[in-house]
Amino acid sequence: MDFALTRSQLVRWRTAIFAVFMASGLSIATWSARVPAIRDTLDITRTDVGLMLLIGGIASITGLSVSSVILARWGARRGMLATMFTFAVGVVLIGIGTDALHSWTVVTLGLVLWGFGNGCLDVMMNVEAAAIEKHIGKTIMPLFHAFFSFGTVIGAGLGVAAIGLGLVPAVHLPIVAAVIAVIAVFSVANVPIREAAMDAAEPAEQKHGWRERLAFALSAWKEPRTYALGLILLGMSFAEGGANDWLALGVVDGHDAPEALGAAALATFSVCMTAVRVLGGPLVDRLGRVLTLRILAVLAGGGLLLFILAPTLPLVFVGAALWGMGASLGFPIGVSAAADDPAKAAARVSAAATIGYVAFLAGPPALGYISDHIGLLNTLYIIVGLIVLSGLASGAARPIAGSTVGAGRVASGSDARD
Repeated sequence: MDFALTRSQLVRWRTAIFAVFMASGLSIATWSARVPAIRDTLDITRTDVGLMLLIGGIASITGLSVSSVILARWGARRGMLATMFTFAVGVVLIGIGTDALHSWTVVTLGLVLWGFGNGCLDVMMNVEAAAIEKHIGKTIMPLFHAFFSFGTVIGAGLGVAAIGLGLVPAVHLPIVAAVIAVIAVFSVANVPIREAAMDAAEPAEQKHGWRERLAFALSAWKEPRTYALGLILLGMSFAEGGANDWLALGVVDGHDAPEALGAAALATFSVCMTAVRVLGGPLVDRLGRVLTLRILAVLAGGGLLLFILAPTLPLVFVGAALWGMGASLGFPIGVSAAADDPAKAAARVSAAATIGYVAFLAGPPALGYISDHIGLLNTLYIIVGLIVLSGLASGAARPIAGSTVGAGRVASGSDARD
């Protein structure tokens, strides 16, 4: 049921998906900002908090894995609406479970819904973003991921404000959940019905049954390009996830710096990553995906090596900045490449993104375990190796026949000879 869109419809669609990305980031930062209050109110240990995080991570990975089923059964529009309501309910349960019920179990159940909903939504919103990119004919996927970053910044800011106002999680979190629910309703209303996203107004309008569509969605796992793109996403997801969890601690424990400088280094990483995501689309359109990914791999790997080996704190901050710049576009470019064929975009984005998000969610805890044995800074060399592999796999992101987004004006001639 795909059709030509007017400029107004396209703008509304793009704005709606910007809002969906932002809502996802908002939900994540809202929960994260209140972890200390939740821990203190429930009177639980760091081990208990770690177990909650692990369960939430498993739920997220489960959501990623079953997103193909949801897409095949209900389509992207209804799927996004349902999953956004799911993690909004999860946010409410986290707040109520903390202050009203004082229940670790209820909070953890909320984390399960929050993680599952966000995991499913991640695939669907990237499918929609890739489709918008194809309609516009320019690389804008990094900008969508920048809106996710904006959501985390807004969520963190609202968390600081809520703490300053003395709002307990049982008040703060349901307010944010209500905002997410409103965003969900208004955003999905402006997303067009598309056959490529497995949407259909009525079952009779569907050419195939949902089981056939599910089989088609899972077929992407049989394609070698899926795994090559997954390798790009895996390396860069490790680079981003590892920084989020371990960069600040690396500054404090590895370079003997005060805690405040650890937080400042992480902020440096995040600001540089977000800035490149905002500005990265035109860069990709000029240089092409492949050359851009290779440059980013050099920046990320070089920045991380500088971060590990730097003899002075100023150089540590330079390393963190280069690390953030280099890790900024790998995931959005990989997702954009997976969606080159609109008819197979949902299946391929789901498969490739699952590989990347599993690395993003499961990688940092694994690094923590290894660091207990060889030290944190030495453990970061593992990420350097994965970044190198990501750079070596960058050729897989070359646009397929018939696709022009990401071909580049400078790199297209040289890529054709690779």
